[in-house]
Amino acid sequence: MQNNPLGGIIPNSIGNLSNHVRNIVAFGCQLKGHIPSGIGSLKNLGTLELGNNNLNGNIPSTIGGLENLQRMNIFDNELEGPIPEELCGLRDLGELSLYNNKLSGSIPHCIGNLNRLQRLFLSSNSLTSSIPTGLWSLGNLLFLNLSFNSLGGSLPSDMGTLTVIEDIDLSWNKLTGNIPGILGTFESLYSLNLSRNSFQEAIPEALGKLRALEFMDLSQNNLSGTIPKSFEGLSHLKYLNLSFNNLSGEIPNGGPFVNFTAQSFLENKALCGRSILLVSPCPTNRTQESKAKQVLLKYVLPGIAAVVVFGALYYMLKNYRKGKLRIQNLVDLLPSIQHRMISYLELQRATNSFCETNLLGVGSFGSVYKGILSDGTTVAVKVLNLRLDGAFKSFDAECKVLARVRHRNLIKVISSCSNLDVRALVLQYMSNSSLEKWLYSHNYCLNLFQRVSIMLDVALALEYLHHSQSEPVVHCDLKPSNVLLDDDMVAHVGDFGLAKILVENKVVTQTKTLGTLGYIAPEYGSEGRVSTKGDVYSYGIMLLEIFTRKKPTDEMFSEELSLRQWVNASLPENVMEVVDGGLLSIEDGEAGGDVMATQSNLLLAIMELGLECSRDLPEERKGIKDVVVKLNKIKLQFLRRTRA
Repeated sequence: MQNNPLGGIIPNSIGNLSNHVRNIVAFGCQLKGHIPSGIGSLKNLGTLELGNNNLNGNIPSTIGGLENLQRMNIFDNELEGPIPEELCGLRDLGELSLYNNKLSGSIPHCIGNLNRLQRLFLSSNSLTSSIPTGLWSLGNLLFLNLSFNSLGGSLPSDMGTLTVIEDIDLSWNKLTGNIPGILGTFESLYSLNLSRNSFQEAIPEALGKLRALEFMDLSQNNLSGTIPKSFEGLSHLKYLNLSFNNLSGEIPNGGPFVNFTAQSFLENKALCGRSILLVSPCPTNRTQESKAKQVLLKYVLPGIAAVVVFGALYYMLKNYRKGKLRIQNLVDLLPSIQHRMISYLELQRATNSFCETNLLGVGSFGSVYKGILSDGTTVAVKVLNLRLDGAFKSFDAECKVLARVRHRNLIKVISSCSNLDVRALVLQYMSNSSLEKWLYSHNYCLNLFQRVSIMLDVALALEYLHHSQSEPVVHCDLKPSNVLLDDDMVAHVGDFGLAKILVENKVVTQTKTLGTLGYIAPEYGSEGRVSTKGDVYSYGIMLLEIFTRKKPTDEMFSEELSLRQWVNASLPENVMEVVDGGLLSIEDGEAGGDVMATQSNLLLAIMELGLECSRDLPEERKGIKDVVVKLNKIKLQFLRRTRA
């Protein structure tokens, strides 16, 4: 019955069906209501597929009566309450998928009784407590996904029975303690995701024995120590993310590390290695410095530096009093960024005197050029047109924001150049240009997975700006042309010329500077009210644009019909009619009937998310943290679809 819009509820009389019924497959049938208790009477049922419906309420305890059940898939519903312990009696169960529901409580401690279980997917629920020790005794388990819950506690050191496991995802939980070295004995493991937890101490050397490993994400923890040299032997490793930890020492150079970029090691301030990884060079082994040199460094140079600093301050103060000092000093503009000093002459040479052939784009307050610095680094040089009203203010705002933020999905500032006549920012170069170019150029077309990944990147950037700063940063001009793509098609949000920093304990501020028509929130355009909810509105409009390939300012839209209204009128039945035709042609060529139905549901979820983000009233819009969680769920569903 799968993928038929049956609607309605499952009657309790289902238990009266013949005991010869072996399989119930009602995936994607728009079923609602509770799972009836009578279903437990189907003693010979082998498969129960009720995924991707609108079922709610608790999982009935009578489910334990399905004593021959081998597959139970009730994912993507609205189920709540605990996972019933009666499930532990289903000794033939090989697959249990309850992900993307609202289940709460703990994972049953008796789950270790399911010794034939091969696939356990409980991600994207509200499960708490620790992971039961019995789970680690499931010797036939191949796939384990408990991500996006609130599971706590630590991982045991005796997980040795999971010898055939291939995929472990415990990300986005509250796990603590160290990463057990026993994981290194899981020879079949090809994917390990422990990101977004609170793991501590060193990364175990034993993980270097995982010869089949292709994917490893340990980012966003509290890990310390060095990156194990043994990782150079992971010849199949294609993805590594160790960002946002407290790692130190040299980044290995051999094996798969030849192909990794700076994105794998962000925000580990004590790491060193190759300059291409955007870390400090490692110190060379030298003999102990002479006593005279120590004295020079300890006493003489600081004295000289003090004289120079006081002299410079006196000179600046003198010029200021004469009215000749028109701009802030560079050190004031970017106080917290350690960057190399670049002269205007070097920028001229890097860009061939700002030649038109090097021009990447023109913005509201200036132009951006491609340049190659003297050390061979390719950069983007943003030069402001100081004759334009608001140029100085835009530059100062961008410097103020870039000085305090650092995230893998934000454009990185390399340096700046500032004198009486020129203000320029030297930025990380994005080889794949802007999201706008990929959307509207006839030479490019993004597939569904790329679009979801890009918009998740943008959401993660906003989450960081809104919630990871002592004073939230509001971008105020979010749109596809301000989202740039690197070599790996990872999205980076840029152009902070209109950004606002909300002072502590203040969630709203006022402005007279408007963002871009079509993307600005109603309260921003009419009242000048700036808040993080305004960015969420812009994000919602962008989300609709990315999947419809229609700009909010398209000629088909007017005061009577907006992009948001057009999409809303087509949901849910006609969602495919508003989706970008180019996207559909790509996916049609790669998918069968069942996959297409799943794809339609994913697109519906995306469109609904865009509508929820772009509501007229700020307080009714989704929070960006909720957006990140929702898009992550959608991305996980897509990955499962492609692996199926």
